[in-house]
Amino acid sequence: MHTKRTAHVVLTSHPGQEPQSNTFKINWGEKTPKARGPLIATNTNPHHRNVIGAHSGSYSVYRALAMAAGKLAEDFKPDLTNTEPVEKIGPHPQWSDPSKIASLDPWGADIATVFKKELKNGYDIRPTIAVTKAHIQMAELEDLIRKGELEVDGKIVKKNHDVAVTKAAIESVWYLPKVAEKFGTTEGELRKVLFQETGGMFPELVTRHDLKAFMPPIGSTSVYIFGDVKAITDPKKELTVRVHDECNGSDVFGSDICTCRPYLVQGIEAAIKTAQKGGAGVIVYYRKEGRALGEVTKFLVYNARKRQEGGDSASTYFHRTECVAGVQDMRFQQLMPDVLHWLGITRITNFISMSNMKYDAIVNSGIKIINRVEIPADRIPADASVEMEAKKAAGYFTPGTVKKKKELKNVKGRGLYE
Repeated sequence: MHTKRTAHVVLTSHPGQEPQSNTFKINWGEKTPKARGPLIATNTNPHHRNVIGAHSGSYSVYRALAMAAGKLAEDFKPDLTNTEPVEKIGPHPQWSDPSKIASLDPWGADIATVFKKELKNGYDIRPTIAVTKAHIQMAELEDLIRKGELEVDGKIVKKNHDVAVTKAAIESVWYLPKVAEKFGTTEGELRKVLFQETGGMFPELVTRHDLKAFMPPIGSTSVYIFGDVKAITDPKKELTVRVHDECNGSDVFGSDICTCRPYLVQGIEAAIKTAQKGGAGVIVYYRKEGRALGEVTKFLVYNARKRQEGGDSASTYFHRTECVAGVQDMRFQQLMPDVLHWLGITRITNFISMSNMKYDAIVNSGIKIINRVEIPADRIPADASVEMEAKKAAGYFTPGTVKKKKELKNVKGRGLYE
């Protein structure tokens, strides 16, 4: 049983927590982490805090439960020895451009080395990014290898059919002034709505305008890199990218009512092939379940669609979603390209997506996309046909010749949300 510290706990936002002389100021967009300043969202010393919210996103609630149960000491500080990234990413010019990166800390993986002195002096600064190496296995990849459609090269695809990857986990850090700007609103309005719609969970949002960074209680983002990390920023090398929004039912359990897992597999296959040709492949996996409406809403919509008179149909696909959720889609891709800018991406050779929302967000952020790649018709599950037809009817996709699965050719026209 851990011993709890007996310290005065402030339950309101600002009494006793005004800026102190030993609090670091955050200068977002500076060219070095020292000039930018460390982000401190921990409670071990409330006077050091210069960030609204808490580390670990939605998992911060579990940390609170662990403390309430007496399993985790409230004054615990992590030992960051040997936790540094196994691959060096950046720094890139985009890191000091607030118009490029407003929803993550580009320096978040290098805390243990960059802020070594501050950590030694008692500042509880924690990483918001971790980079490691691993191997993955998927049944579909195994099938492609057995068919000879994926080559066993011993480097990317191992002899035992494991696939080597470099992967990163990224916690969100929102720099509120720039996030507000990206959504066409004011910082004050953004703070007010975030405060109201979290039930007043973070009162600092409306009372501490000196605090500009916010760690929201949302899921992290995963990045899987195939091939040499350095090839990502090499203009002479091919780069394949799939930006994928979470779909637990399809991605994990193989539900066939949508195209999510087939498209994810297609992205991974293309990423591997690009890496084997000397380029790099990147899969960015966002926790935006059910178009960021959540899985409960998604399942409610499934029921409503299937029980309506005449059965499930493309003509009522989005209408039933709006009836339950009030909106068709809440992913809003304005912040999505930030991860690509963190990786230093300036051009994408093959973009494995038919989504105009994603394409427009990436291109408008200054990244060039050369080829847009559709999902082949033979990979679309039968039960997903309603979804595909609904999106075509809604104008998200201009029908054309669907490319064969081995082709990576330019696909013109509008795109699907998936």
